[in-house]
Amino acid sequence: MKKMKRVGMIMVGVVVVAGALWLCFGEKIKILYTSLNSFKDENLAHTFQHTPEIQPTKKISKGGEPFHFLKEDNTELAEGFYFKDTFYPSEKFMEDTKTSAMLVVKNDEIRYEQYFFGGDENTLFSSNSMGKSFVSALMGIAVSEEDVESIEDPIGKYIPEFAGTELENIPIRTCLQMASGIHFNEDTDMSNFSMRTLMGTSAMKVIAKYGMQEAPYTYRRYLSINTEILGQVIKNATGCGLAEYMEEKLWKKIGADHDAYWTLSNGTELAMGGLSVSLRDYARFARLYLNEGSYQGQQILTKSWVKDSMDVSAEYSKPGANQDAYNAIGYGYQWWVPDGNQSEFMAIGVYGQWIYVNPSKQIIIVKTSADPDFMAEGYELKHVEFFRAIADGIS
Repeated sequence: MKKMKRVGMIMVGVVVVAGALWLCFGEKIKILYTSLNSFKDENLAHTFQHTPEIQPTKKISKGGEPFHFLKEDNTELAEGFYFKDTFYPSEKFMEDTKTSAMLVVKNDEIRYEQYFFGGDENTLFSSNSMGKSFVSALMGIAVSEEDVESIEDPIGKYIPEFAGTELENIPIRTCLQMASGIHFNEDTDMSNFSMRTLMGTSAMKVIAKYGMQEAPYTYRRYLSINTEILGQVIKNATGCGLAEYMEEKLWKKIGADHDAYWTLSNGTELAMGGLSVSLRDYARFARLYLNEGSYQGQQILTKSWVKDSMDVSAEYSKPGANQDAYNAIGYGYQWWVPDGNQSEFMAIGVYGQWIYVNPSKQIIIVKTSADPDFMAEGYELKHVEFFRAIADGIS
């Protein structure tokens, strides 16, 4: 009887503790469960077209008068492309990479637009890490308006959590270029980082504990926490959340046709990649860079910021830097710059999200996907050749 009573007391204790945990973390546990379920392979296409319905987000309102691309019937895409002596038919490649939508714009005219998995021109597609390029644009605006004095400033100047830590004197520029030297592994440390921030710990407090792996400007390592740092610098320097700042300084000024949404983590915008944007609005954002930061005669980004964003002349920024397969494509200020002479640049997100811009041909290509095989060898370089074939085939 005593044993049964003890067991009963333990069970009551467990229920009380579980209840207390649920009261404290129930909503966050529910979000975590939803997130994990959303990223199952079979759910990716739906998730990437319905993120604002699945996750907490903040709205980014469009402006008054949208910019309209001209539209003509879909042109025939290039038959295919070669990669490492193998020919890949375009339609088969799109199918194999689980393409959910693709848009091709040349000289402000839509030459091809196709949606799959139930989407259409009003669907908002998840940016994943394409959102990093938007954060770069917001940093450029904050610098031009002198809220951020210089990207040579140390991050500790704007983020008090870094005061007295190894990270205090890292220049902002190194975070833009993914060359901060912070001791963090994107593959093994991200889950722990995400869990701790979801459960309520400030992202900057978590990052402050990581320390340094090497001196800044030594090596390019793709670390999404660099973009989280950039986001926090913008927030602290401007006094605005990222969604609010983007709405005022960018979204209402570039002719966006739809509201966008920014995913929240622990109540704050996920700078590393949390936007949901329509396909044509991704193209409108790319068009701003194609036009050297200008929209309808108004300079939204300075020409120098756009130019510097694509500068991959530093050894760690160049394509193939450090003979690292992850660095096969060059990296500027949160933009990818492939090897070549056409001044191309790209925003890339996991699971196959792409903005490709070719200024020499006045081409913008947006391709969204739900591809669980996005880590396959040569995946990114193969897409570059695919986009080049499309650009070459459109007169």
